[in-house]
Amino acid sequence: MNLLENFSKYIHQAIALIKTLIKLDSVPAPSQKMKTDKLFYRIFLWQPELIAELVPGIPMDCQFDYSAPVVKEQEQRIDGLFTPVGDDNPDLPLVFVEAQMQPDRGFYGRFFREVFMYLGQYEVSRPWRGLLIFSSRSQGFGVETPYRLLLDNLVERLYLEDLIGRSDLSPNLALLRLLVLPESETPQSARDLLNVEASEEVFQRRLDLVESIMASKFPQLSLEEIREMLDITQVRLEDTRFYRDVLQKGREEGREEAQTEMLLRQLTRRCGELSDMQRQQVISLNSGQKDELAEALLDFRGMEDLVRWLQSI
Repeated sequence: MNLLENFSKYIHQAIALIKTLIKLDSVPAPSQKMKTDKLFYRIFLWQPELIAELVPGIPMDCQFDYSAPVVKEQEQRIDGLFTPVGDDNPDLPLVFVEAQMQPDRGFYGRFFREVFMYLGQYEVSRPWRGLLIFSSRSQGFGVETPYRLLLDNLVERLYLEDLIGRSDLSPNLALLRLLVLPESETPQSARDLLNVEASEEVFQRRLDLVESIMASKFPQLSLEEIREMLDITQVRLEDTRFYRDVLQKGREEGREEAQTEMLLRQLTRRCGELSDMQRQQVISLNSGQKDELAEALLDFRGMEDLVRWLQSI
């Protein structure tokens, strides 16, 4: 590359950087305390039937893989993509999910741009649907008119504020309602949710998610204080054997096994086939390290990122 080409390249980079800084400076800082984006996708991963509840036409037993793929133009990342497992039913849609808790006047344009860039880049042959989760109707996401046909026919919008006053919610929707309930009402609603009859496996997952939501809403409290607030010892007092098995033995074992299986699937999808040694490394990670890897893989672009991460621990 000659001197003139080098100079031109640096000029373009400088202009791009200035534009980025101007854009960032014009965006108000988020005021919300909770870091909810990753929490939403964790909820969907642990409660996969929630997709079927919110997107009409999807069977309750449909299995999905979750990913956060990058589209090449400007390296834009789609927040959440749920892909049906297997090729048995090509009519099952991809589901693009995004949770937006702060105002964004350009939200709809960005969302649909990313969707169609993905469909073109990956030569998708399946139908697709969108699921948008907002905290309230008053947030402000820009003009809807150019996207009306898509919004009315292919996209479901869930406003969490609509769940607050309802008493007929499924356990999955009651879980989402915890995110927007006033802090004074959250502990009792969480206890009520944990008292809903469920199998040991479902209760285990539900308890894990409730604790995560409470930790997000009450960051000043320790896990022990959160469990005291939830009155965990009373949640299943009528079934002391269940309490002993789930919370003292089965909870950790079941969560570890499910977490590891899901983590390996997502790593394979993002990075390619793992070697036996890499699989064993992932399996041997402790629970905290697996949580860290699950968050880190959202930014992975290939096998090199996984290799670097494993070398860093």
